[in-house]
Amino acid sequence: MPEVYVAAGSNIEPERHLALAARELRRSFPLVRFSPWYRNRAVGFEGDDFINFVAGFSTDLPLEALIARLQAIEGLCGRARTAPRWAPRTMDLDLLLYGERVVDAPGLRVPRPDLLKRAYMLGPLADLAPGLTHPIEGLTIAELWRRFDRAAHPLVPVHADEVGPEA
Repeated sequence: MPEVYVAAGSNIEPERHLALAARELRRSFPLVRFSPWYRNRAVGFEGDDFINFVAGFSTDLPLEALIARLQAIEGLCGRARTAPRWAPRTMDLDLLLYGERVVDAPGLRVPRPDLLKRAYMLGPLADLAPGLTHPIEGLTIAELWRRFDRAAHPLVPVHADEVGPEA
């Protein structure tokens, strides 16, 4: 069963939407683990700060079924599939890794290429799975995070009292 890692982010009522996404992930994947939550600036557009976390879990769902489940959770959080790419989001669930599988198909690349460019993906993943080896880079997530230019896109920890009991 592959170990899967998913980044979650929201900048529209992020505490509420991330708590809902976390509940739905836990309902769908009971042994899910969560990284700490982080606040960071919007990337690619001017907008409110995002709050992000990474979830990790094992699943026997095929890749296509997993993506469909993640999109259903986004929908429960109010995400419209037709929304512009670089815009505020109620929920964004991005598949980062699906075991050691490498996929390069139209509309789907795994591992997610911007994992190595986005602090809000790589940092929380390093909290959750530092010893995991990136299937293309051949380095651990901890090593990739150590090499990352964190000053260019700082992450601010979000404390549990800021996000409520669902965090």
